[in-house]
Amino acid sequence: MNRIEKLFRTKKKNILSIYFTAGYPELNDTLSIIRELDDSGVDMIEIGMPFSDPIADGPVIQRSSEKALLNGMSLNRLFEQLKHVRETTDLPLILMGYINPFFRFGIENFLQKCSETGIDGSIIPDLPVEEYRDSYEPLFEKHNIINIFLVSPQTPFERIRYIDSIAKGFLYIVSTASTTGATNSFDNSQIAYFKKINDLNLKTPGLIGFGISDKATFEQACAYTNGAIIGSAFIRALDKEGPLGDNIHRFISKI
Repeated sequence: MNRIEKLFRTKKKNILSIYFTAGYPELNDTLSIIRELDDSGVDMIEIGMPFSDPIADGPVIQRSSEKALLNGMSLNRLFEQLKHVRETTDLPLILMGYINPFFRFGIENFLQKCSETGIDGSIIPDLPVEEYRDSYEPLFEKHNIINIFLVSPQTPFERIRYIDSIAKGFLYIVSTASTTGATNSFDNSQIAYFKKINDLNLKTPGLIGFGISDKATFEQACAYTNGAIIGSAFIRALDKEGPLGDNIHRFISKI
């Protein structure tokens, strides 16, 4: 069974997934960050593949992507870093990135490398659901890689139900129409959107992403879904002075 599916079968609430950009702050920090996150007690890890034009990302993640690319991060280098990652963690691991680098790498080659290194899923925000179904779904199934779909406040409920009908793993519930970034709380319209998603009684579990920054926003998200994803706020924690491991443990303990 895929580790993502296993997680959602064994834990129904308060799932914490952490996003970080591969190759940031330093090129070879990837495995260290994964190890520290595992030790800190998170439930799932999303490894961001840096891209030069990250259209859905806010300034914090954009800056981390720029630095990671300057550090020399690439898909080839990332898979080399992850070659022995399953000696470090048994947590579900997801690669998140935009479609262009995956096209250049080759989709089947990408999925083969994911399978070889123990990656469980992908999040590709600019891969349309229809294109995935028409061209790539059999390849993902062949390699047992779950592709996670996103829904947002602009997604009609009929389409959300359609995506739910074909989704595996979980739905990435985008909290806002803007780019990624930490917030202090959700407004009334966002809460109403979460409630409507909850009222749809979808078959697929959901995690809220974009705007989760602290214990309060994490608990708000968990009240309406299975958990939440934290990205920008975690990357800010990596930027603080002091040992990387201490910064990671301190941040996760506050959540």
